[in-house]
Amino acid sequence: MAPPQFNPVRDIISGTIMAATSVPQLVAYAETVGVASWRGLATAGPSLFAWGLTTGSPFMSCGVTSITALMAKTDLGGESYAAEHGEPAYARLVAVYSLCVGIASIVLGLAGFGKLAQKVPKNVRTGFKWGCAVGVVASAVPNGLFNSSKDLKAQVAESALSGLVKTIKEVAPAATGFVNVTNLIYAIINPFAWSVIPALLFICSTIVVMNGAKYLPKALPPGSEVIICCAVATIFSMKTEYPGGVVGEIPSVDADAGFSLFGMIRIPVEVVDYKDLTETPIAEQFGGIIILIVSATLFAAVNFLSIMGIASGFEAEDGIKWSAPRELAAQGVACIAAAFTGSAPVSGSMSRSLVSRMVGTTSQLSCLVTALMWIYLLPYMSIMSPTPKACLSAIILSAVIKSVVYPKDLLNFKGKDSMIGWGTAIATALTSPTIGFGIGMVLAFALGGLSSKEKKKTA
Repeated sequence: MAPPQFNPVRDIISGTIMAATSVPQLVAYAETVGVASWRGLATAGPSLFAWGLTTGSPFMSCGVTSITALMAKTDLGGESYAAEHGEPAYARLVAVYSLCVGIASIVLGLAGFGKLAQKVPKNVRTGFKWGCAVGVVASAVPNGLFNSSKDLKAQVAESALSGLVKTIKEVAPAATGFVNVTNLIYAIINPFAWSVIPALLFICSTIVVMNGAKYLPKALPPGSEVIICCAVATIFSMKTEYPGGVVGEIPSVDADAGFSLFGMIRIPVEVVDYKDLTETPIAEQFGGIIILIVSATLFAAVNFLSIMGIASGFEAEDGIKWSAPRELAAQGVACIAAAFTGSAPVSGSMSRSLVSRMVGTTSQLSCLVTALMWIYLLPYMSIMSPTPKACLSAIILSAVIKSVVYPKDLLNFKGKDSMIGWGTAIATALTSPTIGFGIGMVLAFALGGLSSKEKKKTA
């Protein structure tokens, strides 16, 4: 196929569809990061706008994804930091980390990392993706089957698993994934401990999101089942005394907030004070500036693998050429924009990019339209305040559960490839995405990361 011909009308329509269908994901992934749900809505526009101005891909969409959300929360020790310092302080910490990742992305681009990233073995990439997906499931279940994650933790603390969890926290504090997976296993094998109404809503919403599209009219845009599911769940929450967690109040934007573009157009976005970013003790959270630099650089490098995979797919299927240095720069610029609006680090979103192509996008104008709609329509997003978190967790679960239950690519590996793939997968699930990826690369180097087939291709 040839690249699409520019059509501004189609881009405006597709950008509008993307703005509507992506809103539930924005809220859901904010939950995964560990910040207030409304921040997902309030901070998504500027980073996508920056991405649209710098990327070379007409189809690729950018934002906080399940993987970037999980990595940020894990790297920063999100739950413990928020519990000790409060959610606003943790949100600032997340913003500073976005700045660090953005700067690291640009430096990596200038250093020619894009070409090196293309040499990461497929077995490592596949195992890493599965391990992250397990982490996403573990983060989604607490708000799905219980009134809150605190309820699940309290029950685990009183169970026979409490001693094991405590020991792991003391012996291997970096193995945060092990604790989350333990909580997940407890939740699955103890259905009588579930909070009945949130659990039923969670299960029903998951079924609807995963299967609803086939029963809807073909004229409706992709993602309509997600909007319908959220709308029904929100109405249910409003009309009943829903006992589970909800999105909560979405603060209104200050009338004087934002800045002027070229002195003519006012952009109503609250910009984080640079002083607040510089005074946030992020280096202390990592145990020193060196560890922070290494973590941010690894995050940027791993983050780029998602963009590389999406761009390579569009090149193969649609003939859209792409430049690794440019897309790394786009990732960096978008993450820096995310930092100054209080968002977690962003990356290319596979699901949103595929939807973007499906609904007729022809250029980056579609991204700009979506971003501006999120920015200017934020005052009307309070309609989502009563949306149950169980429904949002179902949206997250629906995106990854199939690949977790049946990891086809991992199962197809043989011999050393299988060992490397599963080793990376398990390490990622039980430690953290950054550590898991590092372990995977060590395994690939030690065991010979390329399969015999790949070696023949590169010979």
